[in-house]
Amino acid sequence: MLGISVYLTAESIQDQEGYFQKVSEKGFKSIFTSLHIPEADPSVYKERLQELGKLSQKYGMELMADISPKSLQYLGLTWDHVEDIVHWGVTGLRIDYGIEDERIASLSTKMRLALNASSLTEEQLEKLVADGLNLSQTEAWHNFYPRPETGLSLENLQQRNLWLKNKGLTTMAFIPGDHKLRGPLFKGLPTLEDHREASPFAAYMDLREKGLVDKIVVGDIALSDTALEQFSSMQDGVILLRAQAFVREDPLTDILTIEHTNRYDEARDCIRSMESRQYGLIGNRAVKPFHTTRREIGSITVDNELYGRYQGEIQITKTSLKPDEKVNVIGKVIEADIPLLPYIKAGRKFKIQWV
Repeated sequence: MLGISVYLTAESIQDQEGYFQKVSEKGFKSIFTSLHIPEADPSVYKERLQELGKLSQKYGMELMADISPKSLQYLGLTWDHVEDIVHWGVTGLRIDYGIEDERIASLSTKMRLALNASSLTEEQLEKLVADGLNLSQTEAWHNFYPRPETGLSLENLQQRNLWLKNKGLTTMAFIPGDHKLRGPLFKGLPTLEDHREASPFAAYMDLREKGLVDKIVVGDIALSDTALEQFSSMQDGVILLRAQAFVREDPLTDILTIEHTNRYDEARDCIRSMESRQYGLIGNRAVKPFHTTRREIGSITVDNELYGRYQGEIQITKTSLKPDEKVNVIGKVIEADIPLLPYIKAGRKFKIQWV
């Protein structure tokens, strides 16, 4: 499941409705918000949380809220009546420090709960289960890390999530945004340090393919339209690669914007479009030699007429290859999307968006 983050200190909730609608149309089904409320004017938070709840219901998105005992008090609620928050549109709470195990177990029978994935111990989990924790209503959420150099390693995440999933818990982690970053550091809000400078979609694919993560949420305030297009394309099983063209007004660049499939006999060095030769996309036109330069990683190429029956085959290089007079280099995947190439496995669909 994909999600976004909405912070109640930001612009008014109603002003963000256009973004909610856009992301819901692109396949996002979850919203995270924080209720760690400063003492200044807590009534504003209650009103904004209720507005957010209404919008999440309107667009069919779950709403998970980070909560503490103090923030619950500011909202005018008690633990005995915390389920009232469900009537505001909040579907679940992320529980951290300062709440008794018996209380947590009881809450899990009333709503979805998220425990701290990094701090949860075997002993605590056993105690929670003994107290009646409903595992089917419980998730394990990792933190995001605003300060550079403090995020988790992939190995740490994998080991932790393997243990959590073996215990029957679904897992969650954060990825950074690329449009509006959250202050005060504006350095992204990822769970993994490796994702600090990564594009949101590349971070998503990394967690999806390697991280044993069930739910992935954008920690920052907003995604760019181009990032949203990549997430939207993935809903159809197609990896969208952004690339720069070295030749303009060439029919081959148009051909690359349609869906292609990496051949099932996956090559070591390149992604090979099954359609480019199988369906004769270039027709009977001769492909003359042009720009037969060195093929850096991410180079988009087409075999020219000197390659005989291979003429017209479209490839994307997964490694750097030397120049070949029989291979035209017509474009290159942008650096931010190079990490996506290993995920275009045999039979995976892809297409190019020229930028």
